[in-house]
Amino acid sequence: MSRAKDLAKKNSLRAIRKRRVRGNISKGTAQTPRVTVFKSNRYLSAQAIDDVAGVTLAAVNSKALDLTSNKENAVKVAAAFAETLKSNNIETVVFDRNGYLYHGVVAAFADALRDNGIKL
Repeated sequence: MSRAKDLAKKNSLRAIRKRRVRGNISKGTAQTPRVTVFKSNRYLSAQAIDDVAGVTLAAVNSKALDLTSNKENAVKVAAAFAETLKSNNIETVVFDRNGYLYHGVVAAFADALRDNGIKL
């Protein structure tokens, strides 16, 4: 198989998982926003989204923090994100893993959010 076909298959499987996850979680509100994670090979980003109003309440990006996408840096990004959420008076969120497996960087990010006082 060619490299392009492998990448297309990987992306299509992630899209299927993403639809399945989004069907099982509730929509984010202003009180309990949906936190969605995006990871690439280099960077990690997350947003708190109010789906009812269609706005992003808070966001963080590892590129802005000069960090890469690994488990140690995911903890640092989550700590910065938790501080942003707390400054916006958000204590409880709905976690959307965005089709990624709950393993490695995504799991480290979610655990670090919990450790910093955000309820998932």
